Amino acid sequence: MTVQVIPMLPCGDIDEIADFFTALGFRVTYRQVRPNPYVAVEGHGFPLHYYGMDGHRPEASHSTCGVVVDDTAPLFDALAAGLRARYGRLPVAGFPRITRPRPRKNAGGLTGFSLVDPAGNWIRVMSRSGPAEPPGESSPLRESLLNAIVIADSKGDPAQAEKILTGAVRRADAADPALEDAREFLAELAERLA
Repeated sequence: MTVQVIPMLPCGDIDEIADFFTALGFRVTYRQVRPNPYVAVEGHGFPLHYYGMDGHRPEASHSTCGVVVDDTAPLFDALAAGLRARYGRLPVAGFPRITRPRPRKNAGGLTGFSLVDPAGNWIRVMSRSGPAEPPGESSPLRESLLNAIVIADSKGDPAQAEKILTGAVRRADAADPALEDAREFLAELAERLA
């Protein structure tokens, strides 16, 4: 038995979605305006379908889907290249945006990243196995960093992540090997919050 699950996500404008995903290397495989707006895109080995919903606002979206891949790096690189070409930079705040691949504490250390589309839907990409990088020595700072990644990248709350991680860095031992990673993530959080 072959099974395929196709995410069907809401949006306010199917043409905006088609244009966005085309820039990221997808192709439109189906489009209809009547009786209901609907667009299907496919690329990088998976489909996404969107239905038009009057009054849909990205900031109020709660929709999400998961994409499991063998290795997150090639997909992230392809999507990031498309985003940079379209926006002149990698968008890390607002709609759309993308997070960088990192081991996720809430996914058993598997590496993942999220693409948030213009309609506010979270496309969560996770590696099939891993973790892709060693978790490092456990310390209070490393735990705070892992928690901050979950809060910022999975829950979408970079302000709370910055608050948690700033306090942890302030209390950390100067010789803690997680200090550099924590400072790098704080810099990224500052960019998201700017």
